[in-house]
Amino acid sequence: MPRRWARSLPFADKHLDRWLVAYLRHLAATQVDRLWRRARGTRHLIFALCDHFEPLWRGADPRRAEARVRAWRRRYPILAQAYRDADGRQPRHSFFYPGEEYRTELFELLEPLCKSGLGEVELHLHHDGDDERSLRRSLAGHVATFARHGHLSRGEDGRPRYAFIHGNWALANARPDGRWCGVDAELPLLFDTGCYADFTFPAVPDPSQPSVVNRIYWPTGDLGARRAHDRGERARVGAAHRDRILLVQGPLAIARRHPGYTPRLDYGALTAHDPATPERVATWVAQSISIAGRPEWVFVKTHSHGAPEAQADSLLGRGGRALHDALARYNDGRRWRLHYVSARELYNIAMAAMAGKSGNPGDYRDFVLPPPPVARPQGM
Repeated sequence: MPRRWARSLPFADKHLDRWLVAYLRHLAATQVDRLWRRARGTRHLIFALCDHFEPLWRGADPRRAEARVRAWRRRYPILAQAYRDADGRQPRHSFFYPGEEYRTELFELLEPLCKSGLGEVELHLHHDGDDERSLRRSLAGHVATFARHGHLSRGEDGRPRYAFIHGNWALANARPDGRWCGVDAELPLLFDTGCYADFTFPAVPDPSQPSVVNRIYWPTGDLGARRAHDRGERARVGAAHRDRILLVQGPLAIARRHPGYTPRLDYGALTAHDPATPERVATWVAQSISIAGRPEWVFVKTHSHGAPEAQADSLLGRGGRALHDALARYNDGRRWRLHYVSARELYNIAMAAMAGKSGNPGDYRDFVLPPPPVARPQGM
């Protein structure tokens, strides 16, 4: 798309030139998927909430940071106990904790939530001005620290495996100004250090937004190139790569604002000012993010910054109840069945679809990667 034309459109400040063409192609493709699904019976909604969980946000002192984590430890089980998915499971929260903000006492406060099955910890990282050597050292150190607490899954070789969200969205040096990363070859470096999937995107309105939208996909081409995730192969039944990370995107849509008819961009962010509504959930579902060949399994990955007080009050209170009440509409057992998943479980279900599995996706939560040690029953 010519950049001059893109700048003349609504939302021109949202870097439409990077993603609008891909979005329009996606809209056309989803119409075919919808017709197919209507004729094939029950659909499954696989829902994950991936939290950029930053207790030290805005330089909080230790006491305030601890209070933020304790709020989740105290209030999240109360919220979760009121809801169940089609498999009888409570909501699952993926805490993508910033490696550079690690504090032992904060980390340990999350362990009861993980042990009780309400969530899992994965790696979030803000970094700037790195080279490959310094980033490899940083990633390896954070992975070892998280694993020492019993977090992160383990591969068949016993190595820790982790999901990743890039701070400031700048995966693979994606920003035009080169800030908040510095390493073009970040994708293969992540894979080498045990990463199985990236959950960073969408990044609208940030210029780091890739040209691929509403996809679960494998990056292709020169994986060591800057913004290598701008090119990709949609994940599909019968094919999977074992030599690179999977890119898992959340919904990105031009939607109608409610109440009213003015357009808005919805990129799956849950905030105190923009909590879930039935209309927003319907928009996410309508993007039909799926594995090609398994369109009846619909993946919705949302994100939040849930540690600061205002966001926590929403997610753990009225906003959280609104989210799960809206999701319950997709759990009637006939047209839809709902499945709450962690980031790891979403990846496992996607891999099961690629392996040709069908039926109940909830049966494949541990298909490739087992639960982290902190979440496993004694003796497992």
